[in-house]
Amino acid sequence: MNGIWTQFGGNLSFVSLAMSLWALFSIQFQRRSFMQERIAFGIIAGGASIGSILLAVEFHPGIYIDLRFSPIALAGMFGGPIAAAVAASLAMAFRFAVGGTAMLDGIVTMAAAAGIGVAGHFWTRKRSPVLMDVALLSLALGGALVASMALLPTLVTAHVLAGVGFPLAALNCLATVLGGFVLLKTQQWELERSILVTAFSQSPDYLYVKDRNSRFITVNENMTRLFRFRTTAEMTGLSDFNLMSQPLAEELYHLEQQVMETGTPLIDSNERIEGRFLLASKVPLRDKQGRIIGLAGVTRDVTERTALERELRESKNLLSHAMANMSDGIAMYNSKGFLVFCNEQYRNAFPLSGDARVVGAHISDILRRVVETGERPAIAEGNLEEWIKTASATLHSNKDEEIQLHNGDWRSIRTRIAGDGTAMAVVSDITATKQAEIALRLSAEQLKNLAETDGLTGIVNRRAFDEAFARETAGSARKNTPFSLLMVDIDRFKAYNDTYGHPAGDQCLRVVSKCLRQSVSRPADIVARYGGEEFAVFLPDTSAKGAMIVAEQFARRLAQENIIHSGSEFGRVTASIGISCATGATLRTSPNRLLAEADAALYEAKTQGRNRILAHSRENGHALKETG
Repeated sequence: MNGIWTQFGGNLSFVSLAMSLWALFSIQFQRRSFMQERIAFGIIAGGASIGSILLAVEFHPGIYIDLRFSPIALAGMFGGPIAAAVAASLAMAFRFAVGGTAMLDGIVTMAAAAGIGVAGHFWTRKRSPVLMDVALLSLALGGALVASMALLPTLVTAHVLAGVGFPLAALNCLATVLGGFVLLKTQQWELERSILVTAFSQSPDYLYVKDRNSRFITVNENMTRLFRFRTTAEMTGLSDFNLMSQPLAEELYHLEQQVMETGTPLIDSNERIEGRFLLASKVPLRDKQGRIIGLAGVTRDVTERTALERELRESKNLLSHAMANMSDGIAMYNSKGFLVFCNEQYRNAFPLSGDARVVGAHISDILRRVVETGERPAIAEGNLEEWIKTASATLHSNKDEEIQLHNGDWRSIRTRIAGDGTAMAVVSDITATKQAEIALRLSAEQLKNLAETDGLTGIVNRRAFDEAFARETAGSARKNTPFSLLMVDIDRFKAYNDTYGHPAGDQCLRVVSKCLRQSVSRPADIVARYGGEEFAVFLPDTSAKGAMIVAEQFARRLAQENIIHSGSEFGRVTASIGISCATGATLRTSPNRLLAEADAALYEAKTQGRNRILAHSRENGHALKETG
């Protein structure tokens, strides 16, 4: 009997090992399709069942006892019908090949185990399974095994239930719980890994990992957009020498090599590349033995922030200079509220109540004088004595106040309490400061407008476009309405600049932006300069056909301008246009896919000869072409 339990223990270990192997290799199958992953899981589970059959204990001639049912049930719960069907089919086929007296009963019981697993899958299809679900699955499987041993004729004849019914059901339940626990942990690790990958890919900063030779191993989506690649795979294996000028690439290369040679991270290093201000941090990466194998970097474009900080710093210096030349008033009140010291500037700061602000006066008498003279018009009407009492009580507390006098001047009163209860009040004339604040607010609004507007064409710039794109695609996703995007690129623009000069090129850009603005009619439609000679137009609540109409209107308007271009095969300035449209789930899950598809359509339009429109719509699933 001890040999039987030893075999059962080995059988249990084998099943647990098989589930652990799936946990090890499941990450590799995440890159495959859903169907491939489920089939692979079913094969592993079926193999575990076959291995369990090979390690089976012969209870009665032709009747074998093992743990084949646990992997099949787990395949059904965690892999669904596909995995359950594959696992059960493999195990049944093998059991049929083995034969024996209880072959048919064994196949029936395996089918029941697969059905229980699939039922568990549908029970948890709207959420992730938890350990309690696995426990319920194991109990259901144990019940099914007991029922089979009590009802199936061959097993009844062999008295399997009386002989090993309880230990058989218990060990299958235990194998289910152990295997289920491993699979639950695997799902948790896969979810955490998926979150990390998504966070890396969608980070608003420029993220990348390089090897010891400063070649890119992986980058996020922002990096591909920065250097105008379509996929992250296209940047793998490249270095800065493939992306920027030789002197700048050499400088960055030596800096990164120094980080990896010394092992000292580079934190918030200021870089200036092609007129842009960047803040870069680079840290060395080490393997388990502590050897440096590469570096990870994050770079943030702080060009706009640097400009705003400079403006704010200059404004702050201006205000500090103004404050330094202001004559402040100082007053000291003792713990009982009597004025014990004040200077002339303090009295002059309050022209109507200054005569009451003398040494020995109580704060309540001073405030009563303020009320009588109407020096502070903001004091509410009503019980004025109650206001005087309340204001007097708050004298001995640290506070900053700004009050307006009857003549419109402003005073700042900063009160601080000393350890002995003395209250010191510093009064400043902040009239000029208030006026400066208003001016700063106006300047800030102007700076915001400048930050969102392209200086050459007067239309929305790339930064504002990105913000509006995220906002509007989210809105269209919520309303489940179509959202269209046009990517427009002026054909042979470099040749135009080389032929007619940059002033003429600038004028050409203005004309193109004017034609785009005239081609849209709704306030929600936004025309933006996407970069260089490339423009973008997004059209909320617009189908692919509507976007095509806008594109055609623009092409006609540009043709009517008839801008001579001797360097173009068309003899005039033309544009290529790529269109994409999406709605619903695409906008909710991957709005940036709209940009990628429009850009791909634009690339294809230029490849096919330029001066044409190419649209890709998720509404109809095929491309529409029109030659201009």
